[in-house]
Amino acid sequence: MMCFTISITSVWSGPIMNVSSHPISPTQNTTKGILLMLFYAVLISMMHTGIRYVSEDMHPFEIAFFRCVFGLIPIIPFFIHQGLTPLKTKRFPMLFTRGVINIYCMLAFFFSVSIVPLAEVTALSFSAPVFVVILAVFIFKEKVGIRRWAAIFVGFIGTVIILRPGFQDFSLGQFLVISSAFAWAICMIIIKELGKTESSVTITAYMSLVMAPLSFIAALFVWTWPTMEQLGWLAFIGIVGGIAQMAMAESLRSAPTHVVTPIDFTRLIFIAIMGYVIFDQVPDIFVWIGGSIIISATAFIAYREHKLKSVKKRLVSETK
Repeated sequence: MMCFTISITSVWSGPIMNVSSHPISPTQNTTKGILLMLFYAVLISMMHTGIRYVSEDMHPFEIAFFRCVFGLIPIIPFFIHQGLTPLKTKRFPMLFTRGVINIYCMLAFFFSVSIVPLAEVTALSFSAPVFVVILAVFIFKEKVGIRRWAAIFVGFIGTVIILRPGFQDFSLGQFLVISSAFAWAICMIIIKELGKTESSVTITAYMSLVMAPLSFIAALFVWTWPTMEQLGWLAFIGIVGGIAQMAMAESLRSAPTHVVTPIDFTRLIFIAIMGYVIFDQVPDIFVWIGGSIIISATAFIAYREHKLKSVKKRLVSETK
């Protein structure tokens, strides 16, 4: 069965200085896992706020390029420790495909952050796990029960409440958020498959190496040389994003996925506060209602994945 949070972070699912990948640490520490996930939520909210701030004077495509470049910094220690070993792979075509799809996710999401209120972007982005379950049915022929189909339907309703078709125009920014969420769901599926044979560092390294030149091509059409202040913000965005991914990975290693997953949804609160304080953005009631519905649906999907895995493990142990 598929668990969306593990899929999202499998690029960082190994220990910080080890290319071997183990999804969950043998020693569970729930408090540590919750605190790290909370730390991740704060950092990602800060990164998105930084993107919004810099995008006032710089095109999002150029910001995406620098995010990829500075995002390489957190993985440098892996290469110092392991040499070129992480680059050895027999699945380059799939790694490259993931990078190509992922660059659309980043470009679309960054552009949406620059034109859509931050809280609305965050709430709509939570729809990605719902798309993962739908794709799993068609790609992996996974059997989805009535409860998870109901959760998918509820998540769709939450998205409709935020978009309010017929009552307001479906904006370009909203389309970009939804389409990037769907494309990211495809990336999650690919990451899940790659995780069967490739280490977390290999997946991460190729992601950055593929995305950096592709994002540079997009940035060339809108290029302006950043000032020293902007360069500092761009470095902040890239490094904070990398640290956040490692924090989430350690969170998943330290505690069960179904325990730490709901903590990620605090992002909506953090980003709403930052959006209000820095940009004077006030989320309307539909964002809060729709976001809460999407979060509830996604949390239920994660809970059902945990329950189904537990049942499967029990059946396997009983047959031995």
